[in-house]
Amino acid sequence: MSDHVYNVLFLCNANSARSIMGEAILNRVGAGRFKAYSAGSQPKGTVNPYALQLLESLKYDTSFARSKSWEEFSGPDAPEMNFVFTVCDNTANEGCPIWPGHPMTALWAVPDPAKASGTEAEQHLAFAEAYRMLSNRVAVFTNLPMGSLDKLALQQHLDEIGRDESGPN
Repeated sequence: MSDHVYNVLFLCNANSARSIMGEAILNRVGAGRFKAYSAGSQPKGTVNPYALQLLESLKYDTSFARSKSWEEFSGPDAPEMNFVFTVCDNTANEGCPIWPGHPMTALWAVPDPAKASGTEAEQHLAFAEAYRMLSNRVAVFTNLPMGSLDKLALQQHLDEIGRDESGPN
């Protein structure tokens, strides 16, 4: 088995909830095999408190969490990404930077829990649902046989993961 660590960037507009959760999940689930980062095209500057509460309730260390621009990852000193996953539809339609190393990309759109309205319980539920979708997708992704898939087959799997609403059964 390869000792290669794959760098993965989760993108979203505000980098305040979904991309932060994706980063946290992959860094836990893929520890030793994957190093996750997150960024936004228009970073909000703060992490959504519901996202932080959810991650902390699940025993994640949230000290890493900060809302930052994707420009941090497009310069010559940035870590070279192997994969870039966009977790919101809006960012997918924006002109992304050219990433060093030309990573594989996929759209893993997840409804924005920060736009949820209703009671506090309903808002927490929206964050829990976004977390569930991301967690399921990360689980499938981390179980792909990276070393035995050619680039085309791997891209097909990445796209399929993004289309799957339910995750693994």
